[in-house]
Amino acid sequence: MLTNYVPVLIFLGIAAAIGILLLGIGFLVGSGSKDDEKLSPYECGFEPFEDSRMKFDVRYYLVAILFIIFDLEIAFLFPWAVSLDTVGGFGLVAMAIFLAVLVVGFIYEWKKGALEWD
Repeated sequence: MLTNYVPVLIFLGIAAAIGILLLGIGFLVGSGSKDDEKLSPYECGFEPFEDSRMKFDVRYYLVAILFIIFDLEIAFLFPWAVSLDTVGGFGLVAMAIFLAVLVVGFIYEWKKGALEWD
């Protein structure tokens, strides 16, 4: 049974050897001298002006959750559409309830103003 894993172990060994070799070459060939400009943090071409631990607006998280919900909705709709012949009327009603719950959630976020960026 252990012989089944030999190709995987060989692959992992070769991958580790190549990784270590490339890191070593980069370390040996690299100049190693770093100036202040190279060590400064990069933030879209501007100097960083705020603390990295600043608080985000709650609306950002609401939009992120909304995106995840609709992304999952699409992930559920594709297999359902492919197997619609198999699931029949029960599957159609179940998906209609699922979509209705998502629409109610979307309307709730819209009414709360989560999609408004003033």
